[in-house]
Amino acid sequence: MDLKKKSRRMNLTCLVIIGFIVSLSFTTSNANAQKRRFLSVGTAPPGGAFFVVGGAIAQVVSNHTGDLNWEVSAEATKGTQENIRRLAKGELEFALANAAISYFAVRGEGAWKGEQPIRAVMTLAPNVALFITPQSSGVKKISDLKGKRVVVGPAGAGFEYFLEPILAAHGVSYQGFTPLHNTQASAVDMLADRSAAAAFLGGAVPTASITRASASQNIFFIPFDAAAKQHLFENYPFFNAVVIPSGTYRGQAEPFHGMNVGAMHLITAVNMDTETVYQFTKILYEQRAEVVKTHPAGKAINPKNVVKDIGTPFHPGAIRYYREIGIWRDESPTPDKASGN
Repeated sequence: MDLKKKSRRMNLTCLVIIGFIVSLSFTTSNANAQKRRFLSVGTAPPGGAFFVVGGAIAQVVSNHTGDLNWEVSAEATKGTQENIRRLAKGELEFALANAAISYFAVRGEGAWKGEQPIRAVMTLAPNVALFITPQSSGVKKISDLKGKRVVVGPAGAGFEYFLEPILAAHGVSYQGFTPLHNTQASAVDMLADRSAAAAFLGGAVPTASITRASASQNIFFIPFDAAAKQHLFENYPFFNAVVIPSGTYRGQAEPFHGMNVGAMHLITAVNMDTETVYQFTKILYEQRAEVVKTHPAGKAINPKNVVKDIGTPFHPGAIRYYREIGIWRDESPTPDKASGN
């Protein structure tokens, strides 16, 4: 065979090999693109801790997915009730929720029509909520809210699940004042322009809306009655005592003896696949220090707190990870324990 033929044959072989490599690369690239998975984390309206913490969780997980090829994003919603409904419809993959609302939802109690198909992934920070009012309003105790205009949270957010028991324990009802529905951010504006006398605000401490309110005006933290708090602690599992340290907010000279009105927790749908929940839980737990950089609530992602029983059964994917690292407790809620089956 002469040199020219050999050269042509070698060139042809090289072209075939190169073509094969390009084709393989293209095929692999397409396969990876097809495997790209988008996961949404439902939060709440801007102004509260849910919005900030949910955004941090989504960003941290998205930044550490490795070969999973996930894109995780946070989505502002109306809050817990919408999150639970959208999880059930498959419109969200994960969401933040208030434990008091989840407690009734998973049991189909209160206004919920049937047991809602949700499971806990991780117990997060206490939801420390309270009534605040301008110092000049004259409101000094919860019973003084009678006849006033009071912001009680966004419409449809489900605040009534913990607000109504709180008010009842203080001898007040929704019928005793004018309830106004708005976001926490807008509630601060309503206090400033005096279109509302008080607002019920909260979340993880510090809460952005309360920080903003106290920075722009002189705010009074309306205290809870001690006997009313004790009644709530004895009758509802999602209430417990929390102290807001002095100096947390501008003008707060003394510690405020408040309440956890239902811890923030991360939830998912019953039918979410185990592997996804396992990997999401693993990434979030292992990268928890990154969440703290965005909001102090990230400190609640610790061995003792994440598996805390708040009444909603845990997803098998989360249980698998917690057992793997040795922090799962037998008394932690499982689907069977929650349903009584």
